[in-house]
Amino acid sequence: MQLLAHNLRGICRFLTLVLLLTQLVPARAWELSGTKRISALTRDQQLIPMGTVDFKPQPDGSTGFTLHMDHARFTDHFLSMKEFKCLEGADEVMCHVPYPYKNPDVVSDTRYAWLEHNLLFLFKQPRDFGAKLWNGLYYRLERDEAGLVGIPQAVDLNLISAPPDDLATPPYNAALRDDVPAGARWIERLLIR
Repeated sequence: MQLLAHNLRGICRFLTLVLLLTQLVPARAWELSGTKRISALTRDQQLIPMGTVDFKPQPDGSTGFTLHMDHARFTDHFLSMKEFKCLEGADEVMCHVPYPYKNPDVVSDTRYAWLEHNLLFLFKQPRDFGAKLWNGLYYRLERDEAGLVGIPQAVDLNLISAPPDDLATPPYNAALRDDVPAGARWIERLLIR
């Protein structure tokens, strides 16, 4: 019995030490490397997995990325003579619009424009048959402690119906985007974790 009590005291001391050490060591910060999940957060707080993005640090200090949308989670919609992969909400359909032109597919710790351009969407009502390209959404990415958060901004997707003059510069600069009022869109946030 004394041996059991001695062993239990030792286990308790060990667990106390582990608890103290975990409180002293800060949690590992989110890094722009490896595979991260992309999810949509809806206005009713539902989290919908959409795919992944692979980040790979480059020698020049930038980070390359490869986007993988999970098309099994999307439905097919044939809109304006083109097939779109869409997520369906009760009152809104959100369709992914892949950026159609070659781009460097790079980001940095403070600049996410090319990833934002690869996460363009258009929204429509379920009863609408065509794609209204002026109903575009651009999710401006901001960093938080858990990863990246995409905040919706309105854009006109007609801007990219023809190749931009400068293919090296992301076309949707801040002047071409408008903030979307909170709750106006079914998908309120994109989360990259």
